[in-house]
Amino acid sequence: MSQDPNSAGDAAASARGRRNEGVSEASPLELLRSALPGLTGAKLRVAEVILRDPAVAGRSSITWLADQARTSAATITRLSTALGFDGFPELRAALAREHGRDVQAGWEKDIGSAITPQDPPSKVLSTLAANQFSAARNAMASVDLDAMARLADRIAAAGRVQLFGEWGDAPPAQELYLRLFRIGIPVWLGEGSYFAQVGASLLTPGDVALVVSRSGEGDTPLRFVAVARDHGALTALITGDPASPLAEAVDVVLHTGTGTGNSWTDYFAGRSSDSLVGALLWALVAQRVPDRIYDRMSRSEEPGGSPRGQDFFNDTMH
Repeated sequence: MSQDPNSAGDAAASARGRRNEGVSEASPLELLRSALPGLTGAKLRVAEVILRDPAVAGRSSITWLADQARTSAATITRLSTALGFDGFPELRAALAREHGRDVQAGWEKDIGSAITPQDPPSKVLSTLAANQFSAARNAMASVDLDAMARLADRIAAAGRVQLFGEWGDAPPAQELYLRLFRIGIPVWLGEGSYFAQVGASLLTPGDVALVVSRSGEGDTPLRFVAVARDHGALTALITGDPASPLAEAVDVVLHTGTGTGNSWTDYFAGRSSDSLVGALLWALVAQRVPDRIYDRMSRSEEPGGSPRGQDFFNDTMH
């Protein structure tokens, strides 16, 4: 059985033409896929082995590939030249380069380009620190302090404060919850659609519903806000996007100055602005209820008071 002359042959001519014209090299995987319908026997088996795991093929010997495809090194060389390469070493190098590009593209899409896989720990640390400092400055320049003060007033006087934050927004929401809980604010934190809706439905006029959402999007938090407003609660949002759907739906918007970005590095930088705005809100609430803090501290120091309770309130980490 013979190979279709219009498959691998055309691929070879196209690849050589692109190299001669100084154009970026054709993808070896695309060349293989294009030639696949016309390949038979041993050459087909070689192509299938390469396509099954290009990364391994790009760093393996011709002997290994021949063994996997149950053929000879000569067959692999013939397939390589039919695809437009000078031999298997050139095909293998092209496969390795393509895998490297794929890894780099995947890295940049997820982690970002500010940090590379080759960076030493000192460079990673300085990059993350610089991004967080920048995010903190953005928060200082962006947050509405008057709105923050009004929200702190409402939280301090509320009969119930319901927080919502999920996935990447959960850590700053959880920290705010713990801080408010510690100073005696009646606060709840719901994660997931069911708990969010139940929590919102328990609110009454004078209560507060607060969402932490960097993107300001999502059906669940939008529903949470709608239910809370229907029950007469004040609705508020800590977000990186003051023009988002959630920002349009709430009564009070606290802009952190840092959006979601396009990668993990960008998103992680915004954690500083999220935490700073949450910490500021908590501190302003605490200013409005100093008696609660004093009462709890003094009771823990009374004779017969629980040593464990004393340790808790004397621990500034809580």
